Order: sequence, then structure tokens, then C-alpha cells
Amino acid sequence: MSETPNDILFRSLSDPTRRAIFERLCRDGEQTVAALTAQAGVSQPVVSKHLAVLKLAGLVRDRPAGRQTHYSAQLKALAPLVDWTHEMAGFWESRMDDLEDVLKRMDQ
Repeated sequence: MSETPNDILFRSLSDPTRRAIFERLCRDGEQTVAALTAQAGVSQPVVSKHLAVLKLAGLVRDRPAGRQTHYSAQLKALAPLVDWTHEMAGFWESRMDDLEDVLKRMDQ
């Protein structure tokens, strides 16, 4: 079974280091690999591997500039996650409403 784009998105955000890198790019804007490495607590090759996964998921974009590569967050790539969250919230709200109805009938 092959991975869907949503699987890649969710998998890429499942790692805490990748999430932290993505969150930093969202908060602070475009960053170089060196700047991200300075704050990541892991080596530059590890940061680069995490960035490659985030790029595959469409969550970051790279921009080469001379000998450095700058990365920026691509917030639109989160749309499937937002959609899924809304769908699940609606599902559970409906289930809770059904449970509330059952409990009310049991009290009568």
C-alpha cells in the first residue's frame, strides 16, 4: 500500500524535532540550515534530513542563495490537516450529541 499525500504530511509532523523545526519556521520566518541547526539540538546533517522530509510533504520550501539554503514554512500545506481536524471534531460532536440523547432517555 503506497502512502498518500496526507500520510506523508501526518508522518512528517509526527516527529518532535521536525515539528519544532517547522514551528520555528512558522514563528520566525525564513531561516538558513545553520540557523536552524543552532537551535535544534541535533547536528546539521540531521537537520538537513528533517528538512528533506518536510520538503517532501510540501511543508517547507528551499531557496538556494550562494552557498546557503534558506527554508521557509508553507502554511497552505497544512490544509489537509485542518480539514481532517474539522472532520474529526464534527464526528465526535455528533457522537457526543447521540450519547447525550441516550443518557436523557435513560433518565426518564
